[in-house]
Amino acid sequence: MQANSDPLLTTEDLAEYVHVPVATVYQWNYRKTGPAAIRVGRHLRFRKSTVDAWLAANTADTGAGAA
Repeated sequence: MQANSDPLLTTEDLAEYVHVPVATVYQWNYRKTGPAAIRVGRHLRFRKSTVDAWLAANTADTGAGAA
């Protein structure tokens, strides 16, 4: 069996990864504003690649480095 190169994150994993409370991850999912979730039974899972793409698309341009 081949190792999965795109691991699934639990809700807790995602919260820790982006430094937010678990409740925030559940709110994102309810409001459909966070990364796309995969439902596995009654559990939510998030592909790490999807989370990274969501983070990149939602990175605020703070103007850092602008002259």
